[in-house]
Amino acid sequence: MNRAISRKPSAAFVGASWGALLLGSLAYLVGLWNAGMQLNEKGYYLTLLLYGLFAAVSVQKSVRDRMEGIAVTNLYFGLAWTSVIAALTLMFIGLWNAQISFSEKGFYAMAYAMSLFAAIAVQKNTRDSADDGRGYE
Repeated sequence: MNRAISRKPSAAFVGASWGALLLGSLAYLVGLWNAGMQLNEKGYYLTLLLYGLFAAVSVQKSVRDRMEGIAVTNLYFGLAWTSVIAALTLMFIGLWNAQISFSEKGFYAMAYAMSLFAAIAVQKNTRDSADDGRGYE
């Protein structure tokens, strides 16, 4: 008895993923807006958020493409992983050297991690929800 397994995510999971992405990113951005940092420091952390989100989505898409037999060059796959590692390393170094309290460092680290994880989940949901089964190109 074989049952067809739906790859489409539940509405609750899609909503939770989008909620986590918006909550994590918004918390990070509001914290950055209210931080007593210089503008160049705020720019650094904003750029890391954008770079990290893009890199995380790129890795998820590359992994999924390979699973589905869609060609992904080793160069792009390696660059995507390198970007995620670079974004996480730069965030760690930035927070390690920041002149802010440990609780603020933890806040930024958690909001950043939550945002990156949620971006991966949103990309996965988008791909799983595609009507033709191939995903969005």
